[in-house]
Amino acid sequence: MKITDFAKGELKGWGKYERIIFPAEILLIVLISVYMRDKTVAVISAICGICATITAGKGKISCYGFGMISNICYSIISFQNQFWGNLCLNMLYYFPMQFVGIAKWKKHMKKETQEIYKTKLSLKERLLYSFGSVVLITALYFVLKHYGDSNSLIDSVTTVLSVVAFILTIKRCIEQWYLWTIINGLSIIMWIGAYMHGSHCFATILMWSTYFVLGLYFWYNWNREIKNEQTA
Repeated sequence: MKITDFAKGELKGWGKYERIIFPAEILLIVLISVYMRDKTVAVISAICGICATITAGKGKISCYGFGMISNICYSIISFQNQFWGNLCLNMLYYFPMQFVGIAKWKKHMKKETQEIYKTKLSLKERLLYSFGSVVLITALYFVLKHYGDSNSLIDSVTTVLSVVAFILTIKRCIEQWYLWTIINGLSIIMWIGAYMHGSHCFATILMWSTYFVLGLYFWYNWNREIKNEQTA
């Protein structure tokens, strides 16, 4: 596929308000971050992370390209702030899994809009994912606490739920947005704490706050789309 054809496919299916609001959000974060004299790596992480979330919410495969850049930048600021769980999550899991996501999504694309088909989990699958998450969060909490993680509780919850949420993203399940909302809310708290202790990461706080709003928005859109497909 030619680059121009790929770009045209990625631009299909966007609403007129989305074409205005999404770029405006990114521009606002850049302006605020420059005003707050944030670190360049934090600004790049925020921009690419938000682009990845927006394109993932629209079911566009380009989300994985933005995700790779965001993973690298976010790993750097996680290292600087001693959030070891988030560091390992991004470099050892998110980054390589981007390639898995590309391969999986390519098999389930709508030709007319170049967006993925959305799905949802069964009740049994929801229970299994929930039980497994609780067990892993408990185990990781004690590991991170042992190694001096600066916020072992929130870091363990966000790390484990992020692993599960990304699996659900690759599986194209709407339940990912439930988990991302929890992760985003806790991450805002975590990074506000880091900012209050002198870290220049205001762009990161804005990034997670934007993720939180986008998560709710795309949960609503995916839910509506799945219901429409079921009744069609």
